[in-house]
Amino acid sequence: MSPNEAKDQIKTLTAELRQHTYNYYVLAMPTISDYDFDKKLEHLSELEKQFPEFADPESPTQVVGGDITKEFVTVKHRWPMLSLGNTYNEQELIDFDQRIRKALGDNFEYVCELKFDGLSMSLTYENGKLARAVTRGDGTQGDEVTTNVRTIHSIPKKLGEGNYPDLFEIRGEVFMHLKAFERLNKERIDNGEVPYANPRNFASGTMKLQDSAEVARRPLDCFLYGLYTEKTLFKTHWESLEAVKSWGFHVDNHSRLCGNISEVLEFIAKWDTERHNLSYDIDGIVIKVNNYSQQQELGFTAKSPRWAISYKFKAERVETELLAVTYQVGRTGAVTPVANLKPVLLAGTTVKRATLHNADEITERLKLHEHDTVYVEKGGEIIPKIISVNLDKRQPGAKPIAYITHCPACNTPLLRTEGEAAWYCPNDEGCPPQIVGKMQHYIGRKAMNIDGLGDETIETLYRQGFIKHISDLYILHESADELKKLGRFGEKSINNMLDGIEKSKQQPFEKVLFGLGIRYVGETVARKLVAHFKTIDNLMAATAEELTAAEEIGGRIAESITEYFAYENHREEIEKLRVCGLQFIAEEKEVTLASDKFSGQSFIISGVFEKYSRDELKDIIEQNGGKILSSISAKLNYLVAGDNMGPAKLEKANKLNIPIISDDELLAMLS
Repeated sequence: MSPNEAKDQIKTLTAELRQHTYNYYVLAMPTISDYDFDKKLEHLSELEKQFPEFADPESPTQVVGGDITKEFVTVKHRWPMLSLGNTYNEQELIDFDQRIRKALGDNFEYVCELKFDGLSMSLTYENGKLARAVTRGDGTQGDEVTTNVRTIHSIPKKLGEGNYPDLFEIRGEVFMHLKAFERLNKERIDNGEVPYANPRNFASGTMKLQDSAEVARRPLDCFLYGLYTEKTLFKTHWESLEAVKSWGFHVDNHSRLCGNISEVLEFIAKWDTERHNLSYDIDGIVIKVNNYSQQQELGFTAKSPRWAISYKFKAERVETELLAVTYQVGRTGAVTPVANLKPVLLAGTTVKRATLHNADEITERLKLHEHDTVYVEKGGEIIPKIISVNLDKRQPGAKPIAYITHCPACNTPLLRTEGEAAWYCPNDEGCPPQIVGKMQHYIGRKAMNIDGLGDETIETLYRQGFIKHISDLYILHESADELKKLGRFGEKSINNMLDGIEKSKQQPFEKVLFGLGIRYVGETVARKLVAHFKTIDNLMAATAEELTAAEEIGGRIAESITEYFAYENHREEIEKLRVCGLQFIAEEKEVTLASDKFSGQSFIISGVFEKYSRDELKDIIEQNGGKILSSISAKLNYLVAGDNMGPAKLEKANKLNIPIISDDELLAMLS
């Protein structure tokens, strides 16, 4: 290879790996497998050794982890959070063992631990109390996420009696159990949101949320595996694991003390099979030299300890035939393609279907043809995924698979919003799966929670012509006699159903709003909108700018809401529901004034704050007689500004000469 070719390759690989690192650590949405990433990193490292004059000082081969998000306070690690070297085969493990033996002789042990597929976390305890939680970040500094970590039940906030030091760090992995992931991802799909690819991404995305109440709603867990102190308390890593377990920390019980590399390989072989029986994902095994003195003797490279290595399992992959591509229409109109496969055994289960995500997956990435032989993988993914096509087995004359142009349910031409991957059916008033799906969502436990009604009943009532809109549920009592004639419903079940529908009229506004099924308006967003706008009329009249002034309402959500209420049929449906007696006004909480120091003054809160959430600042203002406005105008007295405030708001406030204050200045006004 010529120097110029090496220079170009190093530059290209460096840029590519930086982007993949950002996707993995910051966006929590990786676009490449761990194996492929490691191979590219290995190739870059080899090129840098051959041509050191072209190596970037900030090369991915020298940097740990990812970037720092801007939403949290950045904290420097007392002890760097290094990454581990990876291997995918036994020979490299044997080579690792031989290097250790060459340095230490034969008198040493290994500790083998499951490698959890989650988000690395460092916890600091002071006098037995959790003081700080920080993500890995770039290895030298990370994001402080203490408030979010406090919602994880398995992490002790205060330790009982024990012989722990006054100050120490303990490190571990935050993760999500598979059942929780499946349930929460289904909710995202139902809300028209993009589902997470795997539990690791969901856990990482959750930890980056600004609303700790939403974090608490998503059940996370954490295993701890590394103790760091100023003074060494134990001689071995195994002793420290036993100690922290006795202090009350959640430590995985599957770890094993091994006397030689043969026992390590046995442990790996066992868990390559047994991992499918766990309630959480692991993607490999971590092998560490047990004795701390020997660890110090072996030392570190720039980014990894020489006394530890990570063996990563290869994702299970099988070959099978693509029988057909079918399409599902969700309640929000999103059309999802599904690959129907010749049944094949994969990771202990028979796979008949695989996700294809969107049109680009079919026509651009995979370039699927009819009856292709495909490779299917089920690594960190819960749902099997087609990885690639075996082109050697493509049938002569096979036609490329073209993504459909019309809805498979109602034949309406599909639409695609610029910047989005999915195609949508816009016929939400006439497309059967959308109509049924919306009503099934409306009656659900987290929406209107209507007793006596289930998904099958909704389908039956729709097919028989009793209901076509949500509002039809509230005139169903007029058809009670006709329902009895169907033979499917007994008198008692009909009465239970009608009673449940009547009781649902008492559900609060935020439940009704969530139940309407507006795209991107999930439970949390519905609560935020109701708290900000108070009534359905205010919400329907709100402009996109006024909507984004509400806490955690971004441009995409605002656009979806304005489009929904611009449609006359939706406004008519709201009026029918209002006439039926549903709640479209927020339940006013009685506010006890702490003082009247903000009486007659108006405020807008924008941005992210270190000490308080925006809701907490809003409560402080209202409890002291102040008023919260929805948009910036000449009537505004103060703009309370935090980090990451929108530049448009700042510009408008400056143009109108509105005082811009911090949260500290706001509180000082009360002193």
